Amino acid sequence: MLSKNKEYVVDIVDIGQGGVGIGKYEGFTVFVEGGLIQDKVKVRINKSKKNYAVGDIVEIIEKSPFRVDRICSDDLKDCGGCQIQELDYNKQLELKTNEVKQVISRIGKLENVEIHETIGMQSPCRYRNKAQFPIQNINGSTAIGFYKKKSHDVIPTDMCVIQHDINDKIIKIIKTYIQAYNVSIYNETTHTGVLRHLVTKVGFTTNEVMVVLVANGTNLPHLNELASVLKENIPGFKTLVLNVNKAKTNVILGKENKVIYGNGKINDYIGDLVFEISPLSFFQVNPVQTEVLYNKALEYAELKENDTVFDIYCGIGSISLFLAQKATKVYGIEIVEDAIKDAKINAKLNNLNNVEFYVRKAEEVVPKMYSEGKTANVVVVDPPRKGCDEKVLDTIVSMKPDRVVYVSCNPSTLARDLAYLDERGYKCVEIQPVDMFPHTMHVECCAKIVKKSDL
Repeated sequence: MLSKNKEYVVDIVDIGQGGVGIGKYEGFTVFVEGGLIQDKVKVRINKSKKNYAVGDIVEIIEKSPFRVDRICSDDLKDCGGCQIQELDYNKQLELKTNEVKQVISRIGKLENVEIHETIGMQSPCRYRNKAQFPIQNINGSTAIGFYKKKSHDVIPTDMCVIQHDINDKIIKIIKTYIQAYNVSIYNETTHTGVLRHLVTKVGFTTNEVMVVLVANGTNLPHLNELASVLKENIPGFKTLVLNVNKAKTNVILGKENKVIYGNGKINDYIGDLVFEISPLSFFQVNPVQTEVLYNKALEYAELKENDTVFDIYCGIGSISLFLAQKATKVYGIEIVEDAIKDAKINAKLNNLNNVEFYVRKAEEVVPKMYSEGKTANVVVVDPPRKGCDEKVLDTIVSMKPDRVVYVSCNPSTLARDLAYLDERGYKCVEIQPVDMFPHTMHVECCAKIVKKSDL
């Protein structure tokens, strides 16, 4: 056991959840924020337990050969967004591949699964099409930026290298607007003031730009003048929306939108499909890698013209529409009503009439559909981080589809669910990890699952 407030020289041997370095001191485990693989660091211990300790870096004695210069300002070091941006990008991809391999073996206890190398980005910067900037008044000065790690204190930013670069200009315009018209800034402690957040959405293929101001009320001053400035200075500016959120909550967007300029929507494409995006729409934030992921799902589905597909946890139906281009019929199931409204709009926009969408919990509607005689020979699931409900997995097994494609944002629950299916006659044959969020520890996976009797 290490002593609190004392300093030790620690070798970083791995990186764990949240990008925290896993260090060793004479065999004892020390978790070190900011430690990278093969760093040798002097650490001051701030928490000491029987089996592990937690410490902060006092000095980097030997830099890891994989340590690279930060790509953003040192002022943003504590923003919490890019936990591993000081790790060489190829090493980031290797780390994510290894994470998938480890959980499939350790949690899933599965063998003979081909796990491919993580597909990365050619340019792993400026990839996000959606930004959410909290706004605070700090000592009389307006701060627009990101929350500091483990706090609600805003770190001001003029530039974020993983957001679309148009945001740099938008932030400056909004700051000028606030100062020019003395706009009241929201205080979450006292629940007073008006302007809470700036939200932007950008169409990467259309270059259309949406600006959303989130307010603790139904009015902000001189919004028409702001719209004129945005129109003059922001290429592709399409719409300005006032989103009303009067709740004492950490949820950023309220349910009421007032369109100030434009029609409150922008469009973007994934592949050949067009999607309509509103302030409340969910849309994958990395459109470049989304197309990579969806094409892999389509490849693993091996669709033929007469195939019927269940797309479970379908969201706004983006994967459903990809599948509908090849299948005879696609059924999309999703619990969020607004997402299904978007899905239906997007189906019409793309002239796809062979898709039906259902709004309910997947664990309720999927067994009911099956009991009523609706079946599919291909099933796609794209669940939230907690993974699939057991009732959904049991219904899939009962349905006996030829192929199952599992899109996952959490390798641990993916491994658990693959093990469950493996015990019931379905084997995962290969997994393709995709880097949707460079410089973070997140990794998306697409898994191909087939009946063991077909192998």
